[in-house]
Amino acid sequence: MSDNKKILVGKIVAPQGIRGDVRIQTYTTTPDDLKKMSILSNKFTGRDFKFIRRLSPVSDVIVAHINGIDDRNSAEKLRNTELFVMRDTLPELHNGEYYQTDLIGFNVMRAGVIIGQIECFHDFGGGDIIELDNGEMLSFIGADVDIQNKVIMVK
Repeated sequence: MSDNKKILVGKIVAPQGIRGDVRIQTYTTTPDDLKKMSILSNKFTGRDFKFIRRLSPVSDVIVAHINGIDDRNSAEKLRNTELFVMRDTLPELHNGEYYQTDLIGFNVMRAGVIIGQIECFHDFGGGDIIELDNGEMLSFIGADVDIQNKVIMVK
C-alpha cells in the first residue's frame, strides 16, 4: 500500500484498564469520526478495531478495543501504533478546505521571504505546529494557505 494513499488519523498512546482496551490520540476533526472509519494498521486489520467511547467530552482521546487484545500487557505492545484510513474513503473537500498531508512540502513565507518547507505537523495541545525542513517550528494558527501556489504565509 502506497503511503500517499493513506492518511494518518490517530495513534495508540496507552493501554486503558486491564481488559486490553487502548487510548487513541485522534487527529480527525472530531474524535467520533473514528466510529465510522475503516481503520488500518500494520498490527491489526480494520475489522478488528472497535470504537468504545471518548475519554471525556472535551478530549481528543478515545478508548477502543482491538479484537484479540484481551489484557493490559498485550495492549501495551500496541503503544505508538499509528492508525490510518485510505484517502479515497475520506469525504470530498469543499472550496478552501484541505488535508494537512497535502501541505507537506509547501514553501512557508514570512514577510515575503521563504523561510523553509513544511516537513510535518504537530499538535501538542495548544494548536497545530508546523515543523520546517530546517528544524524550525511555527504556529499554524492564523496562517494563510495558498493551495494554487503551494505557499503558506505565517506571521
